Amino acid sequence: MGVAVAISASSLCLTQSEKPRQSCQEHRPLQAGTMPDQFTFPCLLKACGVMEDLVVGQMVHGIAIKTGFESDVCVGCALVDMYAKCGSVADARQVFEAMPERNTISWTSMIAGYGEIGNGEEALKIFRQMQMGTTKPNRVTLISVLKASTGFGNVEQGKQLHTHIIKTGFDSDLSIQSAVVAMYAKSGCFEDVSKIFSKIPKVDLLAWNSMITAFVQNGYNHEALYSFSQMQFELMKPNQFTFASILRACASIRALKQSKEVHAYCIKNGLDSDIFVGSALVDTYAKCNRLLDACTVFDKLPHKEVVSWTAMIGGYVQNEHHEEAIKLFCQMQCTNVMADAFTFANVLSACASLKARQQGKQVHVHIVKIGFEENVAVGNSLVTMYAECGNMEDAYKVFNKMTDKNVVSWTAIIAGCEKNGLGNEALKVFEEMLFDSIKPNQFTFVSVIKACMSLKNLRYGKQLHAYIRKSGFEIDSFVGSALVEMYAECGSIEDAWKVFDNSAKDNALLWSEMIVAYAENGYDNEALSLLCKMEPAYMKENHFTFSSILKACASLGALEQGKGLHAYVIKIGLESDVFVGSSLVDMYAKCRSIDDASKMFNQMPERNIVSWNAIFAGYARNGYCQEAVKLFWKMQVGGMKPDQFSLVSILTACAALPALAQGLKVHACVIKTGYELNTAVGNAIVTMYAKCGCIKDSYKVFERMPERNVVSWNAMITGYAQHGCGKEAIQLFEEMLQIGIEPNHITFVGVLSACSHVGLVCEGRHYFISMSQVHGMEPRVEHYACMVDLLGRAGHLDEAEDFIKEMPFESNALVWRTLLGACRVHYNLDLGKRAAECVLALEPEDTATYVLLSNIYAVLGRWEDVAKVRKMMKDRKLKKEQGLSWIEVKNRVHTFVVGDRAHPQTEEIYSKLEELTGQIKEAGYFPDTSFVLHNVEEVQKEDFLFQHSEKLAIAFGLLSTPAGAPFQVIKNLRMCGDCHNVTKYISMVVGREIVVRDASRFHHFKDGLCSCGDYW
Repeated sequence: MGVAVAISASSLCLTQSEKPRQSCQEHRPLQAGTMPDQFTFPCLLKACGVMEDLVVGQMVHGIAIKTGFESDVCVGCALVDMYAKCGSVADARQVFEAMPERNTISWTSMIAGYGEIGNGEEALKIFRQMQMGTTKPNRVTLISVLKASTGFGNVEQGKQLHTHIIKTGFDSDLSIQSAVVAMYAKSGCFEDVSKIFSKIPKVDLLAWNSMITAFVQNGYNHEALYSFSQMQFELMKPNQFTFASILRACASIRALKQSKEVHAYCIKNGLDSDIFVGSALVDTYAKCNRLLDACTVFDKLPHKEVVSWTAMIGGYVQNEHHEEAIKLFCQMQCTNVMADAFTFANVLSACASLKARQQGKQVHVHIVKIGFEENVAVGNSLVTMYAECGNMEDAYKVFNKMTDKNVVSWTAIIAGCEKNGLGNEALKVFEEMLFDSIKPNQFTFVSVIKACMSLKNLRYGKQLHAYIRKSGFEIDSFVGSALVEMYAECGSIEDAWKVFDNSAKDNALLWSEMIVAYAENGYDNEALSLLCKMEPAYMKENHFTFSSILKACASLGALEQGKGLHAYVIKIGLESDVFVGSSLVDMYAKCRSIDDASKMFNQMPERNIVSWNAIFAGYARNGYCQEAVKLFWKMQVGGMKPDQFSLVSILTACAALPALAQGLKVHACVIKTGYELNTAVGNAIVTMYAKCGCIKDSYKVFERMPERNVVSWNAMITGYAQHGCGKEAIQLFEEMLQIGIEPNHITFVGVLSACSHVGLVCEGRHYFISMSQVHGMEPRVEHYACMVDLLGRAGHLDEAEDFIKEMPFESNALVWRTLLGACRVHYNLDLGKRAAECVLALEPEDTATYVLLSNIYAVLGRWEDVAKVRKMMKDRKLKKEQGLSWIEVKNRVHTFVVGDRAHPQTEEIYSKLEELTGQIKEAGYFPDTSFVLHNVEEVQKEDFLFQHSEKLAIAFGLLSTPAGAPFQVIKNLRMCGDCHNVTKYISMVVGREIVVRDASRFHHFKDGLCSCGDYW
């Protein structure tokens, strides 16, 4: 027994001397045969509670059961307290219910346990049971139940407790007074706070701290700062807890100036090295986007506890330095400091943002190893991390293992389903959540609304809206904005307007979504009108507001309004904010003011991946693809790693150029960064290879994709169409239907284009009709244009004209221009003139129409009419687009125009071309001078043909690429018939595959044949 007493005394001393880990280790002699007593267990269990070490606590519980001490009232109280502090309230309740005798400590521990996990309702129930019995509450009980009541948010319950405290004479206790102040302040009852404050004879530091902390926790940060100044006025000296709370207030409102003043005050009073103050300073500077200052404070801390490590890791995460956050977490593991739930939440957030599945799994292993998997907050973070990494299987495993699930847990799995394209699954989980009587919050509703939006399930969306209205969440700004977006996406613009019209108008996000909804549904005038009506007063001066409104300006192309906002942003000093700066870059780029976008980007003092992505997408969208690619490599040299959006933009730029060599390098970067399995990136790679002439490589990537969505199938079908592989495109489309992928409007553009390129008239008619009759979608103008092209190419010109006249809406210039192009191929002057008149009536400045009409006259030898058309162009100051051909050799692009003699190798090129002309003439080639659209002698016409830009580029390609290797030439206009014929002969005489991409399609020349079968 003496040994047990010694162990108890040792454990007690260690616990009280803040060495609980060593105290827990003292239980080892018990396992060696020493008999413990009723004093040993409470000491050890207290240490486990302080450390939140559930595993050791459970081991001690097991020994208590085995030795028969579980029924001891002191041991029972200690077990309840330990389980509650470890977050395992269910186990605490089980022990509590099994106790044969309960005292004030056990009741208080149980109440505090429920209060800690935010279950105030259950804590109040326990308190009522206690009142009904003989056990009287003490000051600790009352403080615990007041805290629980505060978390529950039930003001009336809190007032009843206050009345009980007054009746029982505890109202003079300073600690209870502070708890009452905190309860009223957190409930927003600041009049009651003032009354109590005025009645306290001597307001001590604890009361001040309680009120300031309550203000901060309730979001009244300015009031907290005012109280702090009042506290100083009354000569009350703040302590480290005061400063920690005030710094939290500064962080919440991004008050950098006040933060620096508080920091100076801390240094003056020698508190800057305090662990709580130092951690709060780190957090404040990080939230004010002053990461360097945060690092400086962190590095100067003499002792770093879990709270300071967590603050710094969280700071990196908030500022999107996710890799640094993970590195710091790894450094922390090399110290004696054990991570807590908040640390894990931050590092898992970093893994989620980087899509770092392997690192996330390693963190998960560590969590299991130290027994934190049961923690609800950690479990929620794991679910979110796996979902963000696209691993819904592991997300579900974690979710299903969780014994305690709260609304955050359910929201995490619902959001994960929605983000990973599992919309129906998200709705199913939401219904399970309701069945389990878990009340959704605003974030749950936003995720479910997004799921409805992705599924375009308007019926479910309306039912959900009714439930949201009943639950009182319709007034929430995020929920209202999501509803507007959902209705707009589902084509119900009237319902979107109703939500907007019934909402408070001081929400910038709501205005932005309604403006974007109008713009994206073709209501441009309404969108602009709404943008002009938006009052500056609605714009809260934060980055979120301006990012939302700039998004609306970008959607509308409202450059002047965007510039006005930019001026206002400069005025209030938000231009240097990285989020606002990125939104400005995006706005200018989408408004086609690329110079302003570039200028804004270069002026940004700090850039994140969103900033880089905005300029990449802007350059690519505005035709500055070379600049986008160069900037992409520059970004990586600077240490910023691309994400999926960066890679998609750059692959799009490579496809547009097209630049196969750069595309291959980007593909290698995709593999290196682990984005190869990402569906959006895979789709971009498929498109890049197709547009760079490598249709076989495109299909290989498509075939290997683990997950394909409708965009994936569209990319491959369109690729086949561009390469004239009509039968392959149709076969792929049928395969898509068989596996249950529902086509969209873009799918049918690809299918109809494929039919057009190879003359599959019957098949094209069939698929066009199936759009409405089988798939329930009405053809749009682009589908009619495809049908006109299909009929026109096949020579059914009259039917094509009738088809246009029978369209259910007004035909546009695109449709008539398509018919005009077919008239050019089939030399139908009368119909061509009618088509040209229709185009010019809609677009009088359309250069291509004048050129096509002039070409028809020229082919028919009507040179006077040619002259008239050219004079009309001259009078209107219109210029014909110059024909260009280019070829990429060794990462350098070589461009040629007709008769070009500017290239350094001009002599060699023309010599090679002359040699080739002789060879192909011997093989049977005869020049087709009908493609020379000038009224000159026949000999001159042959000379003109000889100097066409694509012929010069092909000759250079033969000179500059290895013998036998295929190469590709790009032409900005339609390839002429003679050049097409010449390239067939060249491919035969030199034994090379030559790929030519012209304005409408790819031509693969090999052994004297072309993939188009001379039908283009």
